[in-house]
Amino acid sequence: MHEVNFRRYAIELQTGNMLIRIVFLLTLAACLPQAPAAAQEKQPGDDRQMAFFIDSLMSRMTLDEKIGQLNLLTSDMDVTGPSMRKNYAEDIRKGRVGAIFNAYTPEYVKQLQDMAVKQTRLHIPLLFGYDVIHGHKTIFPVPLGMAASWDTAAVEKAARIAAEEASADGINWVYSPMVDIARDPRWGRVMEGAGEDPRLGSLMARAYVKGYQGNDLSASHTVLACVKHFALYGAAEGGRDYNTVDMSRRRMFETYLPPYKAALDAGAGSVMTSFNEVNGIPATGNRWLLKDLLRRQWGFSGLVVTDYTAIPEMISHGVGRNTSEVGTQALQAGVDMDMQGEVYVTQLKSLLQEGKISRQDIDTAVRHVLEAKYRLGLFSDPYRYVHENPDKVIMSPDKLAFAREMARKSMVLLKNAGQLLPLKKSGSIALIGPLADDRRDLIGAWSAAGDWHRAVSLLSGVKAAVEGRAKVYYAKGANLVDDTALLRKLNAAGADITVDAKSPEQLIREAVATAERADVVVMALGESAAMTGEAASRSDIGLTPNQQELLSAVYATGKPVVLVLMNGRPLTLPWEDAHIPAILESWFGGTEAGAAIADVLFGAYNPSGKLTISFPVSVGQIPVYYSHKSTGRPADPGNKYTSKYLDIPNEPLYPFGYGLSYTHFSYGDIVLSTRKLRRGEILRMAVTVTNDGHYDGTETAQLYLRDRVASVTRPVKELKDYRQVFLKQGESKRLTFTLTPEDLKFYNRDMQWVTEPGDFEIFIGGNSRDLQRAAFTLTE
Repeated sequence: MHEVNFRRYAIELQTGNMLIRIVFLLTLAACLPQAPAAAQEKQPGDDRQMAFFIDSLMSRMTLDEKIGQLNLLTSDMDVTGPSMRKNYAEDIRKGRVGAIFNAYTPEYVKQLQDMAVKQTRLHIPLLFGYDVIHGHKTIFPVPLGMAASWDTAAVEKAARIAAEEASADGINWVYSPMVDIARDPRWGRVMEGAGEDPRLGSLMARAYVKGYQGNDLSASHTVLACVKHFALYGAAEGGRDYNTVDMSRRRMFETYLPPYKAALDAGAGSVMTSFNEVNGIPATGNRWLLKDLLRRQWGFSGLVVTDYTAIPEMISHGVGRNTSEVGTQALQAGVDMDMQGEVYVTQLKSLLQEGKISRQDIDTAVRHVLEAKYRLGLFSDPYRYVHENPDKVIMSPDKLAFAREMARKSMVLLKNAGQLLPLKKSGSIALIGPLADDRRDLIGAWSAAGDWHRAVSLLSGVKAAVEGRAKVYYAKGANLVDDTALLRKLNAAGADITVDAKSPEQLIREAVATAERADVVVMALGESAAMTGEAASRSDIGLTPNQQELLSAVYATGKPVVLVLMNGRPLTLPWEDAHIPAILESWFGGTEAGAAIADVLFGAYNPSGKLTISFPVSVGQIPVYYSHKSTGRPADPGNKYTSKYLDIPNEPLYPFGYGLSYTHFSYGDIVLSTRKLRRGEILRMAVTVTNDGHYDGTETAQLYLRDRVASVTRPVKELKDYRQVFLKQGESKRLTFTLTPEDLKFYNRDMQWVTEPGDFEIFIGGNSRDLQRAAFTLTE
């Protein structure tokens, strides 16, 4: 196919400049005997061959064709299937489109790709992008939930499965991973990331990129990853989506930028700009961000795409009066592709004629787009991602089995007073709550191509787990939401929340009666999937009032209650923590959620998840995170004039790294190889972890560091490493860690990345609060 394309290009050159034609044909003749063109393209590391191919192609492109490559348009997908707007289809045939998103299925992708490679002058294939966030058809837990596994190998495998399914369905470009650090759970998109910590966030970013792109991007089962949102989007003020961001360079480089850098170091081929501003300039028009930092300092050579209509939105930001001005800023800042804004395709030609942009500006952007297509192997075979029988790949039994495993790994046991869990498979169990027999919400937000009809509900999972051994009673108990104004907003956004014909009082009476019949009650409460994700910020992140009323009424029966939470963000749970004996955070667990929750409830799987974002006591604490700085007046209960609240503690309800098990793990003292570390030496440390409970289980031992005195203030602790260890009941293992002076580095007063001698503290334990301590000194 690649050889045929070369011949097409050579034939068409006959109508062009004689010198170009001769150079091209001579080079082609010299190139073909060495190896087939397709084989050459399968070597993505061979930049010379790629450069030759793209140089040859670009030399024949008209200005309109070049600008067309920078245009990314949406297809329409709804319940009746995919469709393409008439004018968009015509744009494809005229070479005015470089990529399409929201288009999948082999039949539809082939139809659109046919337009590009058979009906345009230069036969340049399209990219096909899609929001594959936590699975394509087989849906895994939301990314915040997967991060709670702390298992990067499992996350990489989930991304690889997503890539296999997406690529079998015609997609070759996924808008994932989202690596924004988020410390404000009011922000709806917190569910898309890995939480509050830059170290763990960096490891998760790397795992996603490796899973999506594999070792050979031109292989038909891999996809191009797109790191988002560049940059700082997770710090939107007030937790309000699309809002402004303002922070110091120090915080940028210490906390928010590392995961983006880690994803790029892992080889991510594309980056998506964020909606927010950075240092007063929208990210989409920010030359410092996209050229100085991303391109020059970090050496990124891939494709930069905007988020949806981000270029024209710069007018609302107030940095341009019209699309001409903001289009100039975006292109000169380093944006290659315009997503749905249609600014480039309508403005760049006139901007070039007016001398406001250069041909080099356009050519640079075009080259990045064509290089992405080349690396994906699309010039060799435009139909590489059009599988004849995707059903053999999509939602296969092995993928569903792993989705169940990933959901189990993601769950976090928040409380288990009196060892109420695991439950016995005997007697009678009342399953109560608006999410107990729900499937629509289990797959969560950003489950774009997921089919909720295929999801396993908790009621189904519990019944299957105890079949023939225990009685299961069910009552809905409450609607997900009773607030009519909120309900209208959610349903307008596609929540599909139905309100029961029974009154709220009737639902609660039925729930209480059901609870009184049972030995134990399992409550399934939380959020609608539409209450998290994009444009789903919340000022109150507790359970909805009607769900709180239901829980209180069932608690008042005196029956032992297990609360299973289904949600995409941290919730405020002070009453629940004070009254409910067992609380399991299951997140939005995906296609196999119900079966996985049942596995955990009945002890087939011992929960091992650990939080990657703190759960606040109250929204009044936000932002609350473990790696905060100390003030000059640290909290002191005996001194009024210190930094504290009058009504609640400073600390979160459940801290970063927290998560219980059905067993108990104890930590011995930390043993250091030396108390005096010299520059260039490695510090070795060891701690013995013992399973002194009654179940086999997995523990995540976490290593934190504090620099006691430095030239700039340092956090009270920072995650540096962790180990996951499986221990049988009564078993002990000695875990070892190492630190080098490189691990002690930070940005000094001059923003130089340095190590300074001084005193340090080491902390090791099962979460960021409950830790063993040791100390050492770094000397010159």
